[in-house]
Amino acid sequence: MGTIVCQGCNRTLGHFEDEKVTTLYSTNENCDCAKNEIESN
Repeated sequence: MGTIVCQGCNRTLGHFEDEKVTTLYSTNENCDCAKNEIESN
């Protein structure tokens, strides 16, 4: 099982099937931390 995690806030964005336990870090414009960063600029 793998987990997709937001780089900005470490919030879990989703899961995927994998043979090993894996964590992938991603940027996501739909995450609350990305919205807050855009509004502050």
